[in-house]
Amino acid sequence: MVWSHWSSDRVIIFMIGLFYILLWAQVTMFHYRQNFHSKVMWAPVLLAPLICLVSIISTLANTSGWFGLTQVLFWLGAISGLIGFYYHVKGVGKRVGGYAFRNFLIGPPIMLPLLFSGLSILGLIAVYGG
Repeated sequence: MVWSHWSSDRVIIFMIGLFYILLWAQVTMFHYRQNFHSKVMWAPVLLAPLICLVSIISTLANTSGWFGLTQVLFWLGAISGLIGFYYHVKGVGKRVGGYAFRNFLIGPPIMLPLLFSGLSILGLIAVYGG
């Protein structure tokens, strides 16, 4: 296999797979720190390594079956991140003082779920645009 024969969309999907394992580590640490007090916190912890694995396998195997599964997981990742954004914003509001600026600094990181969605959306752009 020679890298020069890989299309840009294939490289992007491969890199997204690698980035999801890094994102998984961060999300897992944050949710572990909060003792997984809500069951919905398990979604990105379980979904991120799955997206990572399937994205990498689909680029290496280069078969339609893995490619289709990658599309489905990217859609789930995009939706999961948006749901996480909702819960994180809601969590900031539950802190003393509500939506005061300081609560955005010390509360749940509202940008992290958007990053989760953004990576999946980038994957979907590579999938449908490639």
